[in-house]
Amino acid sequence: MGQRASYTREITTDMIRAFSDLSGDRNPLHHDEEYARSTVFGRVVAQGMLTASLISTVLGTVLPGPGSIYLEQYLKFTRPVYPGDVVTAEVEVTEVSERGNRAFVTLRTTCTNERGEVVIDGWAKVLVPIGD
Repeated sequence: MGQRASYTREITTDMIRAFSDLSGDRNPLHHDEEYARSTVFGRVVAQGMLTASLISTVLGTVLPGPGSIYLEQYLKFTRPVYPGDVVTAEVEVTEVSERGNRAFVTLRTTCTNERGEVVIDGWAKVLVPIGD
């Protein structure tokens, strides 16, 4: 327990557009500057799930890593992410429960921007195969 891993990525306008194309999320808040100026955010923001996908990157590639199976995720979106923000997704193991050849791993999950502000806070549970 206590193991940590992270992944950092700049969120770009191209990523926001691509995520809209992939997900079908056509909310004008994510691509229409004029519309976005009229909202509480004052400009275009990234989709929350685009930012949250950085957590999935950590879980599936670093900690616990390849072979991990996402079981649950709780996300609290605390601040907007704007094009050009550099976001770091970090996971920390808080609990491990082994059952046979499987481990159920609970992790605290956070995403922060380059200013150190938490933009997503939450937790995840993954299943990890262990041994044969």
